Amino acid sequence: MIRFGTGGWRAVIGDEFTKANIQLLAKALAMKMQDENVADQGICIGYDRRFLSKEAVMWACEVLAAEGIPCRFVNRSSPTPLIMYYVMANDLPYGMMVTASHNPAIYNGFKLFTKGGRDADEEQTKEIEEYFAAAEEAKEKGNPPSVMPYDQAKSEGLVVEFNPLNDYIDNILTRIDVKAIRDKGLRIALDPMYGVSQTSLKTILSIARCEVETIHERHDTLFGGKLPAPNAVTLRSLQNYVVDRYCDIGIATDGDADRIGVIDDTGAFLHPNDILVLLYYYLRKYKGWTGSCVRNVATTHMLDRVAESFGENCYEVPVGFKYISAKMQETNALIGGESSGGLTVRGHINGKDGIYAAALLVEMIAVTGKRLSEIYRDIRQEYGTIYMEEHDYSFTPEKKAAIYQILMEDKLLPKLDVPIEKVSYLDGCKVYFRCGGWVIARFSGTEPLLRIFCEMKNPEDIKEIVGKFEKFLELS
Repeated sequence: MIRFGTGGWRAVIGDEFTKANIQLLAKALAMKMQDENVADQGICIGYDRRFLSKEAVMWACEVLAAEGIPCRFVNRSSPTPLIMYYVMANDLPYGMMVTASHNPAIYNGFKLFTKGGRDADEEQTKEIEEYFAAAEEAKEKGNPPSVMPYDQAKSEGLVVEFNPLNDYIDNILTRIDVKAIRDKGLRIALDPMYGVSQTSLKTILSIARCEVETIHERHDTLFGGKLPAPNAVTLRSLQNYVVDRYCDIGIATDGDADRIGVIDDTGAFLHPNDILVLLYYYLRKYKGWTGSCVRNVATTHMLDRVAESFGENCYEVPVGFKYISAKMQETNALIGGESSGGLTVRGHINGKDGIYAAALLVEMIAVTGKRLSEIYRDIRQEYGTIYMEEHDYSFTPEKKAAIYQILMEDKLLPKLDVPIEKVSYLDGCKVYFRCGGWVIARFSGTEPLLRIFCEMKNPEDIKEIVGKFEKFLELS
């Protein structure tokens, strides 16, 4: 039985990510589309550079085609935002992307998108799981999913291979100030982390007359032996490159290009929280766009300070970009994002896009005429400084059950010296302190980890609070 987390279905290749399960998943989606009377509208499917990604698309297409569902197959490794854009722009009922995003190389998976190019919500993914169970039961009774050979599906027009990348790139170019960027002659270092962003980003930035230098662009299903996640540890090569080559900015994207990491002009790593704050500040102050913002429970409250200064609200939602995009639609928010590097801006796609975010950051440097480090220094001078740490812990199934019992059922907390304002169980256990800081402990929806985030004005307070949670939950 497969389970969808906050970022789709992800599993270890050869364990749960198998041809049999992929065929059952395709059958489940076919059943859902048939029951909703949208099967004739078809589906768009793409894949990234992970091991077996292309083959997984073909296996899925063989089942969908056998069910009479037209498949539009992007026939080269592509960014996840491209698939979301195509589903939105062409008003398709569903789209799928074969990727495990920033997970280790031994993982692969599927992301499901619904009408409007949105991440499938919890109700939709639960229905897929139920259809999967029905397909699995039918298989056990001797009725496995029907399969149409891939070449036959192509010849009958049920699978159409195409590449809509130009439309996606053109859409981004219409949303950024290309002239302002051209006038600055910026030098940019790009690290796609062996993933799929380099063609899109190099094209966009080259059209804007930027000098683009790229590292880690070859196809490597092992991602150079590192996580394809743009964080302070994995981007050290990019940091050195930015400094050595006097670049204006270093840009990295995760394996499927929906998340972003940034190195500023001094070689400093900018946390995704900082990127989100920078872009919201830029869009409100320099571009004059209006609107609130949305963040998840584990993302910086500095965003709240910036929103309040402009007379706007900052809405808090559970982890999972589907919640961010839904709240943005509900409130017509300007920007939404999360501390793991995903963000979106109103008017573009209804999900994360590291490529568009990168283009906006380059525009910000050009329009403001300031270095990235200077803009962030301006923000700190205006809004103050707060610090954040994230700690990850693995666990056994028994340990997970015990932690869940303590935090979520018994609702127990360690003895904390900082006065508490309130406790929320919206997603995990989040403690809000009267001083404005907070700490949250929650289970990851994409990896077998417990994550503790803490944000305070003083780094020493963070160490003390996290230490008490570790001792209380017997994590160390």
